Amino acid sequence: MKTRVTRLAATAPDDMTALIRAIATQQIDPSRVIAVLGKTEGNGCVNDFTRAFATSTLRTFFSRQLRLAEPEVDERIAFVMSGGTEGGLSPHWLVFEVDNDHPADDSGVSGLAAGVAFTRDFRPEEIGRTTQVELTREAVLQAMRTAGIQRVEDVHFVQIKCPLLTAARINEAAGRGHTVVCRDTYESMGYSRGASALGVAAALGDLPDGKVALNDEQICQDWSLYSTRASTSAGIELLRNEILVLGNAPGWDPEYRIGHSVMEDALDAAAIDRALASMPKGESVQLTPERLAGLLVKAEPSASGSIRGRRHVMSDDSDINGSRHARALVGGVLAGRLGDTQLFVSGGAEHQGPNGGGPLALIVRT
Repeated sequence: MKTRVTRLAATAPDDMTALIRAIATQQIDPSRVIAVLGKTEGNGCVNDFTRAFATSTLRTFFSRQLRLAEPEVDERIAFVMSGGTEGGLSPHWLVFEVDNDHPADDSGVSGLAAGVAFTRDFRPEEIGRTTQVELTREAVLQAMRTAGIQRVEDVHFVQIKCPLLTAARINEAAGRGHTVVCRDTYESMGYSRGASALGVAAALGDLPDGKVALNDEQICQDWSLYSTRASTSAGIELLRNEILVLGNAPGWDPEYRIGHSVMEDALDAAAIDRALASMPKGESVQLTPERLAGLLVKAEPSASGSIRGRRHVMSDDSDINGSRHARALVGGVLAGRLGDTQLFVSGGAEHQGPNGGGPLALIVRT
């Protein structure tokens, strides 16, 4: 068994040029693709239609490649689009393939294992509430089973695409006599991300005393609860959660491996070294730009209004949303450390790591 990760440049949300070339040269086998993550150059807010544009383009592309109807493509490939490439971040695709026909590895070194799962569509009144937490927890465990990851400690990252509320969805729920978690559509993104992250925390044992049940009042209120391995991104283009679980497991080819850490604040570039050390045989892996298969990280302005004692104004800017500032800052810090700007930096870290920090995962090709 083998998981392969390929990074491809994108000149626009509908640019399939690099993907077409990779398939033509047999670098990628479309029949083995289980997920495509994309960084698109929109604003990352409610009206960021670059995410939907990219998702629609990819769905149609794989429908033709696989000779399947688009709804069938949706049931086998997770499309996780994250808007916002502020600063020097480069728009790109991360393509995940799983080759189940690859011989089982007997080296004794665990390799990158990947699995996807999907919740059902959420009703508007369920978004940002415990139903989303519970169904996400179940889907994470399902994706672990698909990947053959038996221990929660072997999971290093869970990437989720989740829905948000729109005016139409709010009104639809009201028409049926239901209330929603909030009426501010931008605020709803945070609730959806937060509920999804807590679903990961419940699945992986990150909650105090191994709890799996929460109440609505804890979501986006009790910041002592968070996952150290979740990254969630909200968008208008779907109504369900699409989940990609990444870890290391025996029998998987160790050419690709993953490690994770938590950035304690926006300047914590040393998290890269800790992530490298956390992967199997990480101490013997020399990280070079050629070996970097992917980096995924969350970014969020610290609520304290300071970083290491110095004041910041990211949350006080009425022109540019604070999450956009945070993506640019964290992207710049990590790009400077790695010498690479094709990084999957996602904003909005509700219940994803400590205040002002966020989970980070490093995928390397050894």
